[in-house]
Amino acid sequence: MGDRETLRQAKLSSGLLDFEDLVRACRSYRRFRADEPLGRGFLLALVDIARKCASAANRQPLRYAIVDEPAAAAELFGGLRWAAALKEWSGPVEGERPSAYIVIFADGEPGNFTWCDCGIAAQTIALAATEAGAGLCMLASFDPKVVRAVVGEAADALTPLLVLALGVPAETSVLETAASGADLAYWRGPDDVHHVPKRALADVLVASGE
Repeated sequence: MGDRETLRQAKLSSGLLDFEDLVRACRSYRRFRADEPLGRGFLLALVDIARKCASAANRQPLRYAIVDEPAAAAELFGGLRWAAALKEWSGPVEGERPSAYIVIFADGEPGNFTWCDCGIAAQTIALAATEAGAGLCMLASFDPKVVRAVVGEAADALTPLLVLALGVPAETSVLETAASGADLAYWRGPDDVHHVPKRALADVLVASGE
């Protein structure tokens, strides 16, 4: 799987996902098949999709850096913090690490709605990656000095907001409905499946309109 079209064809061969299935499949993945690179063309296509997203007042404050060269990716990995809820897990091991990253920056200091733009762009990238058979993890816990060192001078006037760690997933992540008032922390079972509790519809509706 070397580029976007190869990944897309692999997904198409197993049947198209409807939108709800796509959203359910669009999870945070933290272990990847490091021997299956995504390809620069695929990563550029994801950024090209993100730049077309809605932006508050159409200010378009976001900038993107692609990090997929192995040495740079390894350096960036060293500045990331993974899965705070998994206390005994320090992050993916060699062979399970992301094959590439997309760093989302703000041009200068973030404005009032920059984080809204960032969330829209990041989720759009996540959905596009999932539809093509890839996956990612959005990381807001990172060392900005490491990010800037990896990206170089182009990042000097930018503010890093999110690091998207991408690859072909090497783990299974499932959703389950949480009981009202239950702990919402994600967890891994003895079978190594990643479980993500989600509030029930009744627990997120403030008013149903009835």
